[in-house]
Amino acid sequence: MPMRISLRQLQYFAALAEAGSFGHAAEMAHVSQPALSQQIKELERSLGVTLVERLPRETRVTRAGQEVLSRARRILAEVDDLEQAVRWQDGLSGRLHLGVIPTVAPYLLPLALARLRAQDVTLDIRVREAQTEVLIDALQRGRVDAAIVALPVQREGLTWEPLFPDTFLLAGSEGTLNRWRHRSDALRPQEISSDQLLLLDEGHCLADQALEVCGLPRRRQVDLGASSLSTLCGLVAAGFGVTLLPELAAASESAAAPNLRLMRFAAPEPRRDLALVRRESSTDDGWMKNLAGVLREAGEGVRARSA
Repeated sequence: MPMRISLRQLQYFAALAEAGSFGHAAEMAHVSQPALSQQIKELERSLGVTLVERLPRETRVTRAGQEVLSRARRILAEVDDLEQAVRWQDGLSGRLHLGVIPTVAPYLLPLALARLRAQDVTLDIRVREAQTEVLIDALQRGRVDAAIVALPVQREGLTWEPLFPDTFLLAGSEGTLNRWRHRSDALRPQEISSDQLLLLDEGHCLADQALEVCGLPRRRQVDLGASSLSTLCGLVAAGFGVTLLPELAAASESAAAPNLRLMRFAAPEPRRDLALVRRESSTDDGWMKNLAGVLREAGEGVRARSA
């Protein structure tokens, strides 16, 4: 008797693996818990294996379930690519699920979304703001169509379109930055010590990039704690150390924190390279270059405000 496996069963199983419980998975899938549980049982029956360990307050994916989960996610991503190919056969139109890292989203999106809407008022844009690893995982699972992140991206099956370089500036209070004013034409990030540098919470790629350009490989040597770039800028503007601020955020954060002062580093200035990433398997009939072009124009507009 042939196996009968439905996409709905695979979607429910993927939701269960992510949620860790039948109750939370049912909420994610917008179905009743008994309905989801029944579909999982039927999937297990069809495959002849136990997919999850049913514990009192949680579920755990079995070894056999991990193999099924990996293949299920690939299948669901392929289905999403198929839908995308039809949806975007006339270029960038319809619905776009876009992921953006938190140190880019509030500064680039307002202008970028306005330009996208000006191109096509019917474009339905859904934005997900999250850290890089979360976005790349969502991209590979087909939950977002593309994501704006900082390079490098070290995952297989992805391709990207370069957007623009985003220069790092030294940010702090006037009193804090005075110690480097006489070196304004020769200041290098390696001169910033770990006891002076404030960074974002663990997991933000911006923190790792700042450590790299400052030559500080050990995170535990650095004061980590701010959950957002705005909080970080408020702290350094009040005299609590310094930080590296992307030029993309300079105008907005300077306006929000009047006591914030900025300095440029000597050439070659440290920077991060932003890119628009998608799955290699997704169909690109020109929407990727179209979207990247709009994002570049928006980035140039935002950075021009801080010049």
